[in-house]
Amino acid sequence: MWGGRFAGGPAKVMEKINASIDFDKRFHAQDIRGSKAHADMLAAQDILTSADAAAINEGLDAILREIDDGAFQFSAALEDIHMNVENRLRELIGPTAGRLHTGRSRNDQVATDFKLWVRDTIDRLDLVFRDLIVALLDQAETHAASVMPGFTHMQVAQPVTFGHHMMAYVEMFGRDRDRLAESRRRLNESPLGSAALAGTSFPINRDMTAAALGFDRPTANSLDAVSDRDFALDFLHTANVAAMHLSRLAEELVIWSSAQFRFVTLSDAFSTGSSIMPQKRNPDAAELIKGKIGRVSGAYVALTMVMKGLPMAYGKDMQEDKETLFDAADTIELCVTVMAGMIADMTPNPDALQAAATSGVPTAPELAAGLVAAPALPLRDAHHRAGAAVKAAEDRGCDLADLPLDLLQGIEPRITEAVYKVLDAESAVHARRSYGGTAPEQVRAQIARWREVLK
Repeated sequence: MWGGRFAGGPAKVMEKINASIDFDKRFHAQDIRGSKAHADMLAAQDILTSADAAAINEGLDAILREIDDGAFQFSAALEDIHMNVENRLRELIGPTAGRLHTGRSRNDQVATDFKLWVRDTIDRLDLVFRDLIVALLDQAETHAASVMPGFTHMQVAQPVTFGHHMMAYVEMFGRDRDRLAESRRRLNESPLGSAALAGTSFPINRDMTAAALGFDRPTANSLDAVSDRDFALDFLHTANVAAMHLSRLAEELVIWSSAQFRFVTLSDAFSTGSSIMPQKRNPDAAELIKGKIGRVSGAYVALTMVMKGLPMAYGKDMQEDKETLFDAADTIELCVTVMAGMIADMTPNPDALQAAATSGVPTAPELAAGLVAAPALPLRDAHHRAGAAVKAAEDRGCDLADLPLDLLQGIEPRITEAVYKVLDAESAVHARRSYGGTAPEQVRAQIARWREVLK
Protein backbone atom coordinates (compact mmCIF):
# COMPACT_ATOMS: atom_id res chain seq x y z
CA MET A 1 0.00 0.00 0.00
CA TRP A 2 2.99 2.29 0.54
CA GLY A 3 5.69 0.32 -1.30
CA GLY A 4 6.53 3.06 -3.81
CA ARG A 5 8.51 4.93 -1.18
CA PHE A 6 10.44 1.87 0.07
CA ALA A 7 13.04 -0.32 -1.61
CA GLY A 8 12.57 -3.25 0.76
CA GLY A 9 9.84 -4.84 2.85
CA PRO A 10 9.48 -4.84 6.63
CA ALA A 11 11.35 -7.26 8.86
CA LYS A 12 9.36 -10.23 10.13
CA VAL A 13 9.45 -8.87 13.66
CA MET A 14 8.29 -5.48 12.35
CA GLU A 15 5.37 -7.21 10.69
CA LYS A 16 4.53 -8.86 13.99
CA ILE A 17 4.44 -5.63 15.99
CA ASN A 18 2.87 -3.58 13.21
CA ALA A 19 -0.02 -5.82 12.16
CA SER A 20 -3.36 -5.38 13.90
CA ILE A 21 -5.52 -7.74 11.86
CA ASP A 22 -5.68 -10.35 14.63
CA PHE A 23 -7.84 -8.00 16.69
CA ASP A 24 -9.20 -5.24 14.45
CA LYS A 25 -10.94 -7.80 12.23
CA ARG A 26 -13.63 -7.58 14.91
CA PHE A 27 -15.01 -4.48 13.24
CA HIS A 28 -15.11 -5.86 9.73
CA ALA A 29 -18.85 -5.20 9.52
CA GLN A 30 -18.38 -1.57 10.55
CA ASP A 31 -15.50 -1.17 8.09
CA ILE A 32 -17.57 -2.49 5.20
CA ARG A 33 -20.57 -0.40 6.24
CA GLY A 34 -18.41 2.74 6.28
CA SER A 35 -16.88 1.91 2.90
CA LYS A 36 -20.30 1.43 1.30
CA ALA A 37 -21.49 4.79 2.63
CA HIS A 38 -18.30 6.40 1.30
CA ALA A 39 -18.72 4.80 -2.13
CA ASP A 40 -22.34 5.96 -2.38
CA MET A 41 -21.29 9.49 -1.49
CA LEU A 42 -18.46 9.51 -4.02
CA ALA A 43 -20.94 8.47 -6.71
CA ALA A 44 -23.45 11.12 -5.65
CA GLN A 45 -20.70 13.73 -5.88
CA ASP A 46 -19.64 12.48 -9.35
CA ILE A 47 -16.23 11.51 -8.01
CA LEU A 48 -17.02 7.89 -8.90
CA THR A 49 -19.25 6.65 -11.67
CA SER A 50 -22.43 4.93 -10.58
CA ALA A 51 -21.16 1.74 -12.24
CA ASP A 52 -17.95 1.83 -10.19
CA ALA A 53 -19.91 2.44 -6.98
CA ALA A 54 -22.24 -0.46 -7.77
CA ALA A 55 -19.31 -2.77 -8.43
CA ILE A 56 -17.63 -1.68 -5.19
CA ASN A 57 -20.80 -2.23 -3.17
CA GLU A 58 -21.39 -5.65 -4.68
CA GLY A 59 -17.82 -6.62 -3.95
CA LEU A 60 -18.06 -5.38 -0.36
CA ASP A 61 -21.26 -7.37 0.16
CA ALA A 62 -19.50 -10.48 -1.13
CA ILE A 63 -16.59 -9.89 1.26
CA LEU A 64 -18.97 -9.51 4.19
CA ARG A 65 -20.57 -12.83 3.31
CA GLU A 66 -17.16 -14.49 3.09
CA ILE A 67 -16.15 -13.20 6.51
CA ASP A 68 -19.45 -14.16 8.10
CA ASP A 69 -19.16 -17.65 6.56
CA GLY A 70 -15.59 -18.07 7.80
CA ALA A 71 -14.23 -18.33 4.26
CA PHE A 72 -12.20 -15.11 4.24
CA GLN A 73 -8.43 -15.45 4.48
CA PHE A 74 -7.01 -12.71 6.70
CA SER A 75 -3.38 -11.77 6.10
CA ALA A 76 -0.99 -10.20 8.64
CA ALA A 77 1.10 -8.95 5.71
CA LEU A 78 -1.79 -6.61 4.87
CA GLU A 79 -1.62 -5.21 8.41
CA ASP A 80 -5.22 -4.39 9.23
CA ILE A 81 -8.88 -4.94 8.40
CA HIS A 82 -8.96 -1.98 6.02
CA MET A 83 -6.23 -3.28 3.73
CA ASN A 84 -7.44 -6.88 3.98
CA VAL A 85 -10.84 -5.77 2.72
CA GLU A 86 -9.41 -3.49 0.05
CA ASN A 87 -7.05 -6.18 -1.21
CA ARG A 88 -9.84 -8.72 -1.48
CA LEU A 89 -12.02 -6.14 -3.21
CA ARG A 90 -9.30 -5.66 -5.81
CA GLU A 91 -9.20 -9.44 -6.35
CA LEU A 92 -12.96 -9.46 -6.88
CA ILE A 93 -13.54 -6.36 -9.03
CA GLY A 94 -10.11 -5.32 -10.32
CA PRO A 95 -8.52 -1.84 -10.37
CA THR A 96 -11.86 -0.14 -9.64
CA ALA A 97 -11.32 -1.12 -6.00
CA GLY A 98 -8.48 1.42 -5.81
CA ARG A 99 -10.94 4.28 -6.36
CA LEU A 100 -12.77 3.55 -3.10
CA HIS A 101 -10.09 5.22 -0.99
CA THR A 102 -10.52 8.57 -2.76
CA GLY A 103 -11.11 11.38 -0.25
CA ARG A 104 -10.30 9.36 2.85
CA SER A 105 -7.36 7.88 4.77
CA ARG A 106 -6.92 4.92 7.05
CA ASN A 107 -6.77 7.51 9.83
CA ASP A 108 -10.37 8.69 9.44
CA GLN A 109 -11.44 5.21 8.36
CA VAL A 110 -10.29 3.55 11.58
CA ALA A 111 -11.75 6.34 13.71
CA THR A 112 -15.09 5.85 11.96
CA ASP A 113 -15.01 2.07 12.26
CA PHE A 114 -14.06 2.27 15.91
CA LYS A 115 -16.84 4.74 16.73
CA LEU A 116 -19.38 2.55 14.96
CA TRP A 117 -18.16 -0.51 16.89
CA VAL A 118 -18.30 1.26 20.26
CA ARG A 119 -21.75 2.63 19.43
CA ASP A 120 -23.03 -0.84 18.53
CA THR A 121 -21.54 -2.19 21.75
CA ILE A 122 -23.20 0.53 23.83
CA ASP A 123 -26.58 -0.32 22.28
CA ARG A 124 -26.11 -3.99 23.11
CA LEU A 125 -24.88 -3.26 26.63
CA ASP A 126 -27.86 -1.03 27.32
CA LEU A 127 -30.14 -4.03 26.80
CA VAL A 128 -28.21 -6.32 29.17
CA PHE A 129 -28.18 -3.61 31.84
CA ARG A 130 -31.91 -3.35 31.38
CA ASP A 131 -32.24 -7.10 31.99
CA LEU A 132 -30.25 -6.74 35.21
CA ILE A 133 -32.42 -3.87 36.40
CA VAL A 134 -35.58 -5.87 35.67
CA ALA A 135 -34.21 -8.81 37.70
CA LEU A 136 -33.50 -6.47 40.62
CA LEU A 137 -36.96 -4.91 40.34
CA ASP A 138 -38.60 -8.33 40.40
CA GLN A 139 -36.73 -9.29 43.58
CA ALA A 140 -37.51 -5.91 45.13
CA GLU A 141 -41.20 -6.28 44.37
CA THR A 142 -41.40 -9.77 45.85
CA HIS A 143 -39.53 -8.70 49.00
CA ALA A 144 -40.64 -5.08 49.38
CA ALA A 145 -41.61 -5.75 53.01
CA SER A 146 -38.99 -8.38 53.97
CA VAL A 147 -37.09 -6.87 56.89
CA MET A 148 -33.31 -7.21 57.00
CA PRO A 149 -30.46 -5.38 58.75
CA GLY A 150 -28.93 -2.39 57.06
CA PHE A 151 -25.21 -2.01 57.60
CA THR A 152 -22.62 0.72 57.89
CA HIS A 153 -18.97 -0.29 58.40
CA MET A 154 -20.35 -3.85 57.98
CA GLN A 155 -21.93 -3.39 61.42
CA VAL A 156 -25.69 -3.63 61.98
CA ALA A 157 -27.06 -0.09 61.71
CA GLN A 158 -30.85 0.13 61.16
CA PRO A 159 -33.53 -2.19 59.82
CA VAL A 160 -34.30 -1.86 56.12
CA THR A 161 -36.17 -4.03 53.67
CA PHE A 162 -34.63 -6.42 51.18
CA GLY A 163 -36.60 -4.63 48.48
CA HIS A 164 -35.03 -1.32 49.49
CA HIS A 165 -31.57 -2.89 49.26
CA MET A 166 -32.28 -4.21 45.77
CA MET A 167 -33.55 -0.79 44.70
CA ALA A 168 -30.24 0.77 45.73
CA TYR A 169 -28.59 -1.29 42.99
CA VAL A 170 -31.34 -0.36 40.54
CA GLU A 171 -30.35 3.28 41.05
CA MET A 172 -26.67 2.46 40.60
CA PHE A 173 -27.12 0.48 37.39
CA GLY A 174 -29.62 3.07 36.18
CA ARG A 175 -26.85 5.66 36.39
CA ASP A 176 -24.62 3.31 34.41
CA ARG A 177 -27.23 3.24 31.65
CA ASP A 178 -27.37 7.02 31.74
CA ARG A 179 -23.60 7.21 31.37
CA LEU A 180 -23.75 4.83 28.41
CA ALA A 181 -26.40 7.00 26.76
CA GLU A 182 -24.38 10.15 27.37
CA SER A 183 -21.18 8.64 25.98
CA ARG A 184 -23.15 7.49 22.94
CA ARG A 185 -24.47 10.99 22.40
CA ARG A 186 -20.98 12.49 22.57
CA LEU A 187 -19.38 10.02 20.17
CA ASN A 188 -22.08 10.33 17.53
CA GLU A 189 -20.14 12.56 15.11
CA SER A 190 -18.64 11.11 11.96
CA PRO A 191 -14.87 11.38 11.34
CA LEU A 192 -15.23 10.01 7.80
CA GLY A 193 -13.85 12.45 5.22
CA SER A 194 -11.32 14.03 7.59
CA ALA A 195 -8.73 12.03 5.61
CA ALA A 196 -5.23 11.81 7.09
CA LEU A 197 -5.48 14.97 9.21
CA ALA A 198 -6.26 18.00 7.01
CA GLY A 199 -9.42 17.07 5.14
CA THR A 200 -9.47 16.56 1.38
CA SER A 201 -9.54 18.63 -1.78
CA PHE A 202 -12.13 16.34 -3.35
CA PRO A 203 -15.69 17.75 -3.30
CA ILE A 204 -17.02 15.18 -0.83
CA ASN A 205 -20.27 15.47 1.13
CA ARG A 206 -19.54 14.60 4.76
CA ASP A 207 -23.12 15.29 5.84
CA MET A 208 -24.27 12.54 3.49
CA THR A 209 -21.91 9.91 4.90
CA ALA A 210 -22.65 10.98 8.47
CA ALA A 211 -26.38 10.57 7.88
CA ALA A 212 -25.93 7.23 6.09
CA LEU A 213 -24.00 5.86 9.08
CA GLY A 214 -26.46 7.12 11.67
CA PHE A 215 -24.26 9.91 13.02
CA ASP A 216 -25.81 13.20 14.09
CA ARG A 217 -23.29 15.28 12.16
CA PRO A 218 -19.72 15.20 10.81
CA THR A 219 -16.86 16.18 13.11
CA ALA A 220 -15.96 19.86 12.90
CA ASN A 221 -12.15 19.60 12.95
CA SER A 222 -10.19 17.12 10.89
CA LEU A 223 -7.16 17.14 13.21
CA ASP A 224 -9.29 16.34 16.22
CA ALA A 225 -11.35 13.78 14.33
CA VAL A 226 -8.44 11.48 13.51
CA SER A 227 -6.61 11.90 16.83
CA ASP A 228 -9.62 11.68 19.18
CA ARG A 229 -10.15 8.59 21.31
CA ASP A 230 -12.23 10.34 23.97
CA PHE A 231 -15.18 8.21 22.90
CA ALA A 232 -13.24 5.07 23.79
CA LEU A 233 -12.18 6.55 27.13
CA ASP A 234 -15.77 7.60 27.82
CA PHE A 235 -16.91 4.06 27.19
CA LEU A 236 -14.17 2.59 29.37
CA HIS A 237 -14.92 5.04 32.16
CA THR A 238 -18.56 3.99 32.13
CA ALA A 239 -17.60 0.32 32.00
CA ASN A 240 -15.17 0.86 34.86
CA VAL A 241 -17.81 2.45 37.12
CA ALA A 242 -20.33 -0.24 36.20
CA ALA A 243 -17.76 -2.95 36.93
CA MET A 244 -17.21 -1.42 40.35
CA HIS A 245 -20.97 -1.54 40.97
CA LEU A 246 -21.07 -5.17 39.88
CA SER A 247 -18.20 -5.99 42.20
CA ARG A 248 -19.97 -4.44 45.19
CA LEU A 249 -23.10 -6.46 44.52
CA ALA A 250 -21.07 -9.60 43.88
CA GLU A 251 -19.29 -9.21 47.22
CA GLU A 252 -22.61 -8.90 49.01
CA LEU A 253 -23.86 -12.05 47.30
CA VAL A 254 -20.74 -13.90 48.48
CA ILE A 255 -21.35 -12.74 52.05
CA TRP A 256 -25.12 -13.23 51.99
CA SER A 257 -24.91 -16.77 50.61
CA SER A 258 -22.49 -17.92 53.31
CA ALA A 259 -23.61 -20.28 56.07
CA GLN A 260 -23.00 -17.51 58.60
CA PHE A 261 -25.56 -15.22 56.91
CA ARG A 262 -27.91 -17.40 54.83
CA PHE A 263 -29.64 -14.25 53.56
CA VAL A 264 -29.91 -15.73 50.04
CA THR A 265 -29.42 -19.03 48.25
CA LEU A 266 -27.80 -18.87 44.83
CA SER A 267 -29.19 -21.32 42.29
CA ASP A 268 -27.33 -24.39 41.07
CA ALA A 269 -26.98 -22.65 37.70
CA PHE A 270 -24.67 -20.02 39.22
CA SER A 271 -22.89 -22.06 41.91
CA THR A 272 -20.22 -24.74 41.92
CA GLY A 273 -19.24 -27.55 44.26
CA SER A 274 -16.01 -28.79 45.79
CA SER A 275 -13.91 -31.74 44.66
CA ILE A 276 -13.44 -32.98 48.26
CA MET A 277 -16.09 -31.19 50.36
CA PRO A 278 -19.55 -32.38 49.32
CA GLN A 279 -21.34 -29.82 51.52
CA LYS A 280 -19.91 -26.84 49.63
CA ARG A 281 -21.96 -24.51 47.43
CA ASN A 282 -19.47 -21.98 46.15
CA PRO A 283 -20.57 -18.57 44.80
CA ASP A 284 -18.02 -18.81 41.99
CA ALA A 285 -19.98 -16.68 39.52
CA ALA A 286 -20.01 -13.78 41.98
CA GLU A 287 -16.34 -14.26 42.80
CA LEU A 288 -15.38 -14.36 39.13
CA ILE A 289 -17.22 -11.10 38.51
CA LYS A 290 -15.19 -9.50 41.30
CA GLY A 291 -12.00 -10.84 39.78
CA LYS A 292 -12.76 -9.86 36.21
CA ILE A 293 -13.47 -6.19 36.89
CA GLY A 294 -9.71 -5.61 37.17
CA ARG A 295 -9.47 -6.17 33.44
CA VAL A 296 -11.98 -3.37 32.81
CA SER A 297 -10.17 -0.97 35.14
CA GLY A 298 -6.86 -1.95 33.56
CA ALA A 299 -8.15 -1.17 30.07
CA TYR A 300 -9.16 2.33 31.15
CA VAL A 301 -5.72 3.00 32.62
CA ALA A 302 -3.96 1.46 29.61
CA LEU A 303 -5.72 3.68 27.06
CA THR A 304 -5.15 6.76 29.21
CA MET A 305 -1.42 5.95 29.17
CA VAL A 306 -1.49 5.54 25.37
CA MET A 307 -3.14 8.90 24.79
CA LYS A 308 -1.61 11.07 27.52
CA GLY A 309 1.50 12.26 25.64
CA LEU A 310 0.45 12.19 21.98
CA PRO A 311 0.84 15.31 19.86
CA MET A 312 -1.63 15.96 17.04
CA ALA A 313 -2.69 14.11 15.02
CA TYR A 314 -2.47 10.34 14.49
CA GLY A 315 0.36 8.21 15.89
CA LYS A 316 0.78 4.46 15.57
CA ASP A 317 0.64 4.35 19.38
CA MET A 318 -3.11 4.63 18.89
CA GLN A 319 -3.21 1.14 17.44
CA GLU A 320 -3.05 0.06 21.10
CA ASP A 321 -6.53 1.52 21.64
CA LYS A 322 -8.44 -1.60 20.59
CA GLU A 323 -7.27 -4.85 22.17
CA THR A 324 -7.85 -3.85 25.77
CA LEU A 325 -11.12 -2.10 24.91
CA PHE A 326 -12.41 -5.19 23.11
CA ASP A 327 -11.53 -7.29 26.16
CA ALA A 328 -13.16 -4.79 28.53
CA ALA A 329 -16.33 -4.72 26.43
CA ASP A 330 -16.50 -8.52 26.36
CA THR A 331 -15.84 -8.68 30.10
CA ILE A 332 -18.42 -6.13 31.19
CA GLU A 333 -21.10 -7.63 28.93
CA LEU A 334 -20.42 -11.13 30.27
CA CYS A 335 -20.41 -9.94 33.90
CA VAL A 336 -23.67 -8.00 33.57
CA THR A 337 -25.34 -10.96 31.86
CA VAL A 338 -24.18 -13.37 34.57
CA MET A 339 -25.23 -10.99 37.34
CA ALA A 340 -28.70 -10.64 35.81
CA GLY A 341 -29.01 -14.42 35.79
CA MET A 342 -27.81 -14.75 39.39
CA ILE A 343 -30.22 -12.10 40.67
CA ALA A 344 -33.16 -13.57 38.77
CA ASP A 345 -32.45 -17.08 40.08
CA MET A 346 -31.48 -16.35 43.69
CA THR A 347 -33.84 -17.12 46.56
CA PRO A 348 -33.84 -14.72 49.52
CA ASN A 349 -34.46 -16.23 52.97
CA PRO A 350 -36.95 -13.95 54.80
CA ASP A 351 -36.59 -15.86 58.09
CA ALA A 352 -32.81 -15.39 58.19
CA LEU A 353 -33.20 -11.76 57.12
CA GLN A 354 -35.75 -11.12 59.87
CA ALA A 355 -33.65 -12.86 62.52
CA ALA A 356 -30.60 -10.81 61.59
CA ALA A 357 -32.65 -7.61 61.64
CA THR A 358 -33.47 -8.11 65.33
CA SER A 359 -29.88 -8.62 66.50
CA GLY A 360 -27.21 -6.02 67.08
CA VAL A 361 -29.60 -3.45 68.63
CA PRO A 362 -30.69 -2.03 65.25
CA THR A 363 -33.64 -0.06 66.66
CA ALA A 364 -31.54 2.22 68.89
CA PRO A 365 -32.08 5.13 66.43
CA GLU A 366 -35.85 4.54 66.76
CA LEU A 367 -35.54 4.81 70.54
CA ALA A 368 -33.67 8.10 70.19
CA ALA A 369 -36.23 9.40 67.69
CA GLY A 370 -39.06 8.35 70.04
CA LEU A 371 -37.49 10.29 72.91
CA VAL A 372 -37.27 13.36 70.70
CA ALA A 373 -40.94 13.02 69.71
CA ALA A 374 -42.59 12.12 73.04
CA PRO A 375 -40.67 13.59 75.99
CA ALA A 376 -39.41 16.22 73.52
CA LEU A 377 -35.79 15.73 74.49
CA PRO A 378 -33.12 17.49 72.43
CA LEU A 379 -31.67 15.08 69.88
CA ARG A 380 -28.24 14.95 71.54
CA ASP A 381 -29.79 14.13 74.93
CA ALA A 382 -32.04 11.51 73.34
CA HIS A 383 -28.99 9.98 71.63
CA HIS A 384 -27.23 9.78 75.01
CA ARG A 385 -30.22 8.07 76.69
CA ALA A 386 -30.55 5.61 73.80
CA GLY A 387 -26.83 4.82 74.09
CA ALA A 388 -27.28 4.05 77.78
CA ALA A 389 -30.14 1.69 76.88
CA VAL A 390 -27.94 -0.04 74.29
CA LYS A 391 -25.24 -0.60 76.91
CA ALA A 392 -27.84 -2.05 79.29
CA ALA A 393 -29.03 -4.44 76.56
CA GLU A 394 -25.45 -5.48 75.77
CA ASP A 395 -24.74 -6.10 79.47
CA ARG A 396 -27.83 -8.32 79.69
CA GLY A 397 -27.18 -10.02 76.36
CA CYS A 398 -30.60 -9.08 74.97
CA ASP A 399 -32.22 -6.72 72.48
CA LEU A 400 -33.69 -3.32 73.38
CA ALA A 401 -37.20 -4.71 73.07
CA ASP A 402 -36.39 -7.24 75.82
CA LEU A 403 -35.37 -4.64 78.43
CA PRO A 404 -37.91 -4.24 81.25
CA LEU A 405 -39.79 -0.96 81.43
CA ASP A 406 -38.50 -0.08 84.90
CA LEU A 407 -34.91 -0.32 83.67
CA LEU A 408 -35.70 1.98 80.72
CA GLN A 409 -37.46 4.41 83.06
CA GLY A 410 -34.36 4.42 85.22
CA ILE A 411 -32.52 5.79 82.20
CA GLU A 412 -35.30 8.25 81.28
CA PRO A 413 -38.33 8.54 83.63
CA ARG A 414 -40.62 9.84 80.88
CA ILE A 415 -40.38 6.62 78.87
CA THR A 416 -43.73 4.79 78.75
CA GLU A 417 -44.80 1.36 77.60
CA ALA A 418 -45.51 2.86 74.18
CA VAL A 419 -41.76 2.79 73.56
CA TYR A 420 -41.91 -0.92 72.73
CA LYS A 421 -43.80 -0.12 69.53
CA VAL A 422 -40.76 1.64 68.11
CA LEU A 423 -38.34 -1.02 69.30
CA ASP A 424 -39.80 -3.59 66.90
CA ALA A 425 -37.75 -3.88 63.67
CA GLU A 426 -40.79 -4.20 61.44
CA SER A 427 -42.44 -1.12 62.97
CA ALA A 428 -39.17 0.76 62.54
CA VAL A 429 -39.08 -0.10 58.83
CA HIS A 430 -42.67 1.00 58.25
CA ALA A 431 -41.95 4.29 60.02
CA ARG A 432 -39.28 5.31 57.49
CA ARG A 433 -41.79 6.79 55.05
CA SER A 434 -39.76 9.75 53.80
CA TYR A 435 -39.27 9.91 50.03
CA GLY A 436 -36.69 7.31 49.07
CA GLY A 437 -36.95 5.64 52.47
CA THR A 438 -37.16 1.96 53.30
CA ALA A 439 -40.88 1.79 54.17
CA PRO A 440 -42.55 -0.83 51.94
CA GLU A 441 -44.90 1.72 50.37
CA GLN A 442 -41.92 3.87 49.41
CA VAL A 443 -40.12 0.85 47.95
CA ARG A 444 -43.19 -0.06 45.90
CA ALA A 445 -43.52 3.53 44.70
CA GLN A 446 -39.93 3.49 43.45
CA ILE A 447 -40.49 0.13 41.76
CA ALA A 448 -43.51 1.57 39.94
CA ARG A 449 -41.49 4.62 38.89
CA TRP A 450 -38.75 2.41 37.46
CA ARG A 451 -41.22 0.22 35.62
CA GLU A 452 -42.41 3.37 33.89
CA VAL A 453 -38.84 4.46 33.14
CA LEU A 454 -38.13 1.12 31.47
CA LYS A 455 -41.15 1.43 29.23
